Amino acid sequence: MQQPIANVFTWPADDPQLLGGQCKDCGAVTFPVQTRCPRCGTESMAEIPLPRRGTLVSWTTQEFPPSVPYRGDPTGESFEPFGIGLVQLDDVVRVESRLAECDPQKLDFGMDVELRIVPFYVDNDGNEIMTFAFAPVGAQTSEER
Repeated sequence: MQQPIANVFTWPADDPQLLGGQCKDCGAVTFPVQTRCPRCGTESMAEIPLPRRGTLVSWTTQEFPPSVPYRGDPTGESFEPFGIGLVQLDDVVRVESRLAECDPQKLDFGMDVELRIVPFYVDNDGNEIMTFAFAPVGAQTSEER
């Protein structure tokens, strides 16, 4: 069975979107949703769907495993390098995200990217945990190839 990593995107929707929060008082937008507005401090945040496409502002690749256990693997042997990026979603908000591509030759500052829901790991109960990532517009992810 597939399960989302957290309640931060609309999945299994056909065109999933990240779920952000917008302050009803000052209009500030956050990702993910927060209980208090970081700009004005009120508790008037409402959940909103965020744009599916954006611009890759900054990026790097993660070439070594994060702290072990990583993705339920106590040895870290299942680690595969991945991209991390800062994505500007229209003029709404910037989000930090995993990238569906990690080849530096296929990534560039300012390129158009779109949201994808991708497998992250299989938990101890055999559930495939899904997460969000951004991919260059029109590109196939390694899972789709």
